[in-house]
Amino acid sequence: MSMLAADPDVLRIGNCSGFYGDRLGAMREMLEGGQLDVLTGDYLAELTMLILGRDRMKDPDLGYAKTFVKQIEDCLGLALERNVRIVANAGGLNPAGLAQRLRKVAADLGLDAKIAHVEGDDLLARAGDLGFGAPLTANAYLGAWGIVECLNAGADIVVTGRVTDASVIVGPAAAHFGWSRTDYDRLAGAVVAGHVIECGTQATGGNYAFFTELADLGRPGFPIAEIRADGGSVITKHAGTGGAVTVDTVEAQLMYEIQGARYAGPDVTSRLDTIRLDQDGPDRVRISGVTGEAPPPRLKVSLNTIGGFRNEMEFVLTGLDIEAKAELAQRQLESWLPSRPSELTWTLARLDRPDADTEEQASALLRCVVRDPDPNKVGRAFSNVAVELALASYPGCSFTTLPGNGSPYGVFTPGFVDAAEVPHTAVLPDGARVEIAPATETAELAAVDEPPAPEPLPAGETRRVPLGTVALARSGDKGGDANIGVWVRTDEQWRWLVHTLTVERIKELLPEVVSLTVTRHVLPNLRALNFIIEGLLGQGVAYQARFDPQAKGLGEWLRSRHLDIPVELLT
Repeated sequence: MSMLAADPDVLRIGNCSGFYGDRLGAMREMLEGGQLDVLTGDYLAELTMLILGRDRMKDPDLGYAKTFVKQIEDCLGLALERNVRIVANAGGLNPAGLAQRLRKVAADLGLDAKIAHVEGDDLLARAGDLGFGAPLTANAYLGAWGIVECLNAGADIVVTGRVTDASVIVGPAAAHFGWSRTDYDRLAGAVVAGHVIECGTQATGGNYAFFTELADLGRPGFPIAEIRADGGSVITKHAGTGGAVTVDTVEAQLMYEIQGARYAGPDVTSRLDTIRLDQDGPDRVRISGVTGEAPPPRLKVSLNTIGGFRNEMEFVLTGLDIEAKAELAQRQLESWLPSRPSELTWTLARLDRPDADTEEQASALLRCVVRDPDPNKVGRAFSNVAVELALASYPGCSFTTLPGNGSPYGVFTPGFVDAAEVPHTAVLPDGARVEIAPATETAELAAVDEPPAPEPLPAGETRRVPLGTVALARSGDKGGDANIGVWVRTDEQWRWLVHTLTVERIKELLPEVVSLTVTRHVLPNLRALNFIIEGLLGQGVAYQARFDPQAKGLGEWLRSRHLDIPVELLT
């Protein structure tokens, strides 16, 4: 047990990064904005691991989040002065290298900082033996207990590789309160708090469906979780910062990138169907009631490979006969190519409108995307041919893209490995190495039966309006799958939503998913439904299977769709 705060009953953990590229000044904003005990940052995502893998190919000393180094150069003295511990997964593919770089930063600043790191997640050297082929990156999702060891050893900064996003929050909480590895309810509560704050300002109004209700969204503040000894928490933010913390902004982040009612991790499986949210004052939301179960015996592994090379050209089609113009361009390009790439996909975006007041509003976009293992097939051999159509194709032919060579694209695949196969090592500030044993108590992950639905609303007058008139949504990516979380605010709205928004109705409203497997999960405590759409994103974000490769706008598309809603719910 390591006391990280003066208050033994509450630990204030802030976040200053939701992704690699987030607001650079956020670390200073959080340190100067008010009282904190721990400051965390999430810098990793499936796409980020691919980016870092390519960095490491160029320079084996890289592979970590370079922006984190800049933030520490700016803020290390302030953090030490205020006795704020920093825990981040910015180590990426090279946590040891980042820790060494930070020691040099501290020395150059004349500061005495105790720096530790967690390693063992990188399975690249053993990928073939584990049945993963020859990927560019192979990283298991570790848990929080290596972080706990580092903090118990007095570390001021702990950097990790690929731990679960919530682990940077769970670790400090477990260290401060002295939780055991089987304190599942407490750990699950911290996981939920971690999931809420790990994406930064998405918990304080960013990407929020009812954003027009927020008084000040100019520059949202980053979130804080006040975690208590029983695992409960209050989500808040520094006073005077923009955005808002409400039940709905917190629920919006809870619904982001989740699967079913069981949220599995290496330390605990959290039951999302037990969460209770309550407004606890201005910009304060209490999370309570979370229960936890033993974790599964296997760890998830993030695998990234270079899938080949990709290129695209985009044609502008203006005015009349849009479909015929698109057909001509497609037929010409495909017949003129010297060799056909292994994948060639056309998409026509009908953004045009009849009798338009501007040329842009009279235009549609025709996009051709090609992929192939051979860079020459998708390079100039493709893009030059597209340009050659300029004077030989449909009237008004023009492009939004310039001809160029193809670029490599990544493919993400999830894997699983027995936890005992993955080393988990805490490297303490003095260099001592502590091996973290895998969980001894595990439980296979199983689906939760759908709970009984409330009575449907009686038949009555309806009005055809957008779903988003009453419902909020948040969508995101998990490898090649997408999720859409949809929820409402009142019990009466819930009685309507749970009976109306079925898998069949989702496929009616979103025709792009008709041929895909869609699974619905029901979370009554949150008045929420979560839909998993398998394969919508192809082989992951870097594959760019659709124009919204991370499914960020998928929920907003759903909210814009019209259906018959009871009039009594619209008042």
